[in-house]
Amino acid sequence: MSVVGFDVGFMNCYVAVARAGGIETVANEYSDRSTPACVSFGARNRSIGAAAKSQVVTNCKNTVQGFKRFHGRAFSDPFVQRLKNSLVYDIAQMPSGTTGIKVMYLEEEKVFSIEQVTAMLLTKLKETAESALKKPVADCVVSVPSYYSDAERRSVLDAAQIAGLNCLRLMNETTAVALAYGIYKQDLPAPEEKARNVVFVDVGHSGYQTSVCAFNKGKLKILSTASDPELGGKDFDEALVKHFCEEFGNKYKLDVKSKPRALVRLYQECEKLKKLMSANSSDLPLNIECFMNDIDVSGKMNRGQFEDMCADLLARVEAPLQSLLENTKLKKEDIYAVEIVGGASRIPAVKERISKFFGKELSTTLNADEAVARGCALQCAILSPAFKVREFSTTDVVPYPISLKWQSAAEEGLSDCEVFPRNHAAPFSKVLTFYRKEPFSLEAYYNCPNELPYPDPTIGQFFIQKVVPQASGESSKVKVKVRVNIHGIFSVSSASLVEVHKTDETEEPMETEQANDKDEQNKMQTDQDEQQNQGDSPKEPEEKTPENEEMEEAKGEKKSDQPPQAKKPKVKTKMLELPIENSPQWQLAVDMLNLFVENEGKMIMQDRLEKERNDAKNNVEEYVYDMRDKLHGMLEKFVSESDRDALSIKLEDTENWLYEDGEDQPKQMYIDKLAELKKLGQPIMERYTEAEERPKAFEEMGRQIQQYMKFVEAYKMKDEQYDHLDEADVTKVDKLTCDAMIWMNSAMGQQSKMSLSVDPSVKVKDIQAKIRELFSACNPIVTKPKPKVELPKEEAPAEQNGPINGEAESQEKAEQGAGCFRLRCSPGGNLSLVKCLH
Repeated sequence: MSVVGFDVGFMNCYVAVARAGGIETVANEYSDRSTPACVSFGARNRSIGAAAKSQVVTNCKNTVQGFKRFHGRAFSDPFVQRLKNSLVYDIAQMPSGTTGIKVMYLEEEKVFSIEQVTAMLLTKLKETAESALKKPVADCVVSVPSYYSDAERRSVLDAAQIAGLNCLRLMNETTAVALAYGIYKQDLPAPEEKARNVVFVDVGHSGYQTSVCAFNKGKLKILSTASDPELGGKDFDEALVKHFCEEFGNKYKLDVKSKPRALVRLYQECEKLKKLMSANSSDLPLNIECFMNDIDVSGKMNRGQFEDMCADLLARVEAPLQSLLENTKLKKEDIYAVEIVGGASRIPAVKERISKFFGKELSTTLNADEAVARGCALQCAILSPAFKVREFSTTDVVPYPISLKWQSAAEEGLSDCEVFPRNHAAPFSKVLTFYRKEPFSLEAYYNCPNELPYPDPTIGQFFIQKVVPQASGESSKVKVKVRVNIHGIFSVSSASLVEVHKTDETEEPMETEQANDKDEQNKMQTDQDEQQNQGDSPKEPEEKTPENEEMEEAKGEKKSDQPPQAKKPKVKTKMLELPIENSPQWQLAVDMLNLFVENEGKMIMQDRLEKERNDAKNNVEEYVYDMRDKLHGMLEKFVSESDRDALSIKLEDTENWLYEDGEDQPKQMYIDKLAELKKLGQPIMERYTEAEERPKAFEEMGRQIQQYMKFVEAYKMKDEQYDHLDEADVTKVDKLTCDAMIWMNSAMGQQSKMSLSVDPSVKVKDIQAKIRELFSACNPIVTKPKPKVELPKEEAPAEQNGPINGEAESQEKAEQGAGCFRLRCSPGGNLSLVKCLH
């Protein structure tokens, strides 16, 4: 079972796997642990990752990057429309209304959904993980920004499914960082002690996220999150690009934005300059050769100028931090540490502002780039039964408050209710109670549209079907379970109709529900134990919502029908599951999702076929260059003039064909061309190989012959080691050895007279066959063991109890230490025996 964490970033991606008892960030085929979040489309195949990044300038219109920000967004979204003009590639509207990417692929214009493009990137990351683990990868945890909405999270899950991945959890990036930080800490406070509060700040390329996390031994709980999705490293890059566009316009009269290729190059150079300024405060140059119209451009910038230019961006750093403290009611002194990660966290001015806000030094114990991927891999290991991991529970939060609204049955108009307030623990479930006589629908939405970075706050519509009144005609009680799941996605997970059946009278009192107070009718009622267990327990507390006054009155009438202690009819209840029709906002239809899965499989196969075709072409090209060098080098002695001329002409013709008609041919054509070349070149290579290996084979055969000749000689000299052998067997060995020697001498003599440019008279395989033949015939005789001879057992001498030379003498020697000596070495190096004194 695979345990993999994917950090799918705006610019770069990282893959972490669990193996060898730890978490390891793995490298791609370029030995780089960072894989660019880039997909390039060509006439025959796709390039993904580093291969696509190299085409950003040469194939800019069909090379896509930065597409992460389009997940779950409508094409009509003002954010999308604002970005449209700054993109090098084209975007278009999908049939469902979402944003798609328009490119030329297989020489046709195609529009791919954001889910498809992200799936392509995930396919590449999956291959990287499989290459590292040497086994198929399916189970994984994928990171998403903490500010992602419901639609964006569902979009990423669909992308994972298209890529053939089983996403065990979509994990907020700051939560993954918190897990990577806390799981290795040995000094966390005990569960009953006051928690340790740590702030995590992630300043990435596209977004700025913060969270405050409470740590106890074996668990972490996110208390609050705050973010600025529009602030990141790219905004600092754009400030530099804007500055140099103006400078080059004034200085060189160039309209940079009119040329996409020039703009892409300027973005690349500005990003490099930004990184250099983080390490140097002096003036730094920016030089680009042949930038536009064959004009070389240059400029310069220093850190002070850069910070002044980005003052408005830097002023936005503190707002999310302030919001974080306000939401949690924490003071700055309650914060134990501030851990900072993300690529843009290396900008000195950003670090300075965060440090100044909290009044303490920032902590950088985690790898700024890889911490998210490592946290995701740890979460995957915790969720996987294949790995034994230290117990560590993770409780996340709901980033935006979620409400439900529905058509009221008692009065005209809508009723609504906040189900999950901001920073409510997640995953979490609540059970709501409605009284209905017919099917009804619920609409989930974010109730803070001003704080939401999206124009449409709708989450989705949920239609509760097959609701019927009770047999008495009264409204039926319908229990609806709503849930924010492990991915942070809201859903109406189930609905049940409570059927009430009255039976014969008994002495048992009737069970009734207590009516809620009048002033609580429009509020959510929560069981007391929820307040204690919220977020810390896997239990799902039941919450009841009185829908309207009519419902309350009905319950009151039931209670007052009979005296409390009178005989009551026994009431039996039966729960009937109700079907729910879910219509989440911007959700991919099932048939469309299946089509995308099928198309991804076809594109993977197309990429594989194209790779095999290119490999076959490269093999031909490599053989041409390799053989041409060798013909005038190591193979020169092994080829005749006529053969060399014929092969040289063939090689030259093939090279010309490769760069003309053979530039774009089927795979089989290249295989056939290589076979034609090898038909001429292989005999030459074989002669060279034979000449290299033949002396070694003859040497090995000579050693074996010499070994058996020594054996025969020893037998003739009556060596006791071989006196058990039959003379006929030894004679056989002698004859075989002589025959082998004659054959070897003959073969060597014959070969020495032959030219190296013709095929050898004796080949290495013939010599090896002779060696095996000689060994199989002689070795059983040479190694034949002697028969064992059992000797009669001798009786042990009787033990002597008396003294050897008389008891008195023995006693005297014992007292004097007779016979006990030690060895002494003098300084001159002489050894002498010295008597021991006991």
